[in-house]
Amino acid sequence: MSRAILTLNAGSSSIKFALYEMAAKGLRRRLSHGQIEGIGSAPHLVARDAAGAILSEHRWAADAKLDHEALLTPLLAWITAHLGEESLAAVGHRVVHGGEHWDRPVRLTPAVIADLAKLIPLAPLHQPHDLAAVEAVARLRPRLPQVACFDTAFHHGMAPTVSRLALPREFAAEGMRRYGFHGLSYEYLAGQLREQAPALAAGRVIAAHLGNGASLCAMHDGHSIDTTMGFTALDGLVMGTRCGNLDPGAVLYLLQEHGLSVSAVEHMLYNESGLLGVSGISNDMRTLLDSSDPHAYEAIDLFVFRIAREIGALTSSLGGLDGLVFSAGIGEHSAPIRAAVCARLAWLGVECDGDANTRHATVVSMPSSRVQVRVIPTDEEAMIATHTMNVLYPVTARSTQEESRVSSPVSRR
Repeated sequence: MSRAILTLNAGSSSIKFALYEMAAKGLRRRLSHGQIEGIGSAPHLVARDAAGAILSEHRWAADAKLDHEALLTPLLAWITAHLGEESLAAVGHRVVHGGEHWDRPVRLTPAVIADLAKLIPLAPLHQPHDLAAVEAVARLRPRLPQVACFDTAFHHGMAPTVSRLALPREFAAEGMRRYGFHGLSYEYLAGQLREQAPALAAGRVIAAHLGNGASLCAMHDGHSIDTTMGFTALDGLVMGTRCGNLDPGAVLYLLQEHGLSVSAVEHMLYNESGLLGVSGISNDMRTLLDSSDPHAYEAIDLFVFRIAREIGALTSSLGGLDGLVFSAGIGEHSAPIRAAVCARLAWLGVECDGDANTRHATVVSMPSSRVQVRVIPTDEEAMIATHTMNVLYPVTARSTQEESRVSSPVSRR
């Protein structure tokens, strides 16, 4: 009987999930994926197979006030029915913040969950939803092992100079520092780059995770050296609805001169800024690229400018640049954005191949380009599933079990 791992990525308005079949020495394949979207308005669960065909749907009443337990109940019920002879072995969660201590995936226990709850002030818009999903699964399937995979863990090796904030030392003692995020994506990209281009992977590479949330990571030999997100996932690049890097004085101005409350400013910076705020149209890059409104162009131009500027800064952190990797929704699918970013990086020796870029080829730079430019689709869910399997079923133990299974008279029948 084969077994499967469920991955959960819980947010305020959606819960993304994927189901992976386990093999002896790794994951065999992705069985299905989907999401529960419209949480808080019109909740809708849809599960798809590996090819994208719909396997199951479930709708709740509009404006239904549902907690994570109510939302996950039909999902777990469908998985139990869908697996057939396979069984659900574990659940792996994306947990945004691991703080200063959790630098690798960990099996979740009540003590670990309680410790992660202490980090809610560091990620108030993400951590509560992550932990709510953990607690819901624990109530629904109390014997099912769960593993937390942290978005901050990949950046734990950054030097103190990179991670330090220039604030009084007592604040550093309570955990105020630059953490970096999107670590699961960058870890996956580093692994893919080692497979595709080992020599480049060993060099100086900047990975661009460009989606509704966006950041850059400077990597040397597959390790994080610097990144654009810092103390929170609000820092760095212009994003779909987040402002990115902002003069702290601008926040003080909003508080003092406009009389906005802290919660109002928080909502503005996270939900009403970025591409949406500048354009006044949409946070969706596809909509902005299709628009003839000059405000849409201004938002796009700012997005590209800030990416190119931060790549320049991260190149300094690396002491040079050998490769640039585009990933995530915009990075993988928007040829115009890739071309615009590369054009601003011509001073670094970046030469974009227009035809390859339009075709969304794996390598979109010219052979003469001093910096090789690649497009690599990311897969955070596969990274979560892999970590979950490795935490609960170490490779040596899995290999021994598989050898026993293969040689067993029962398995030969």
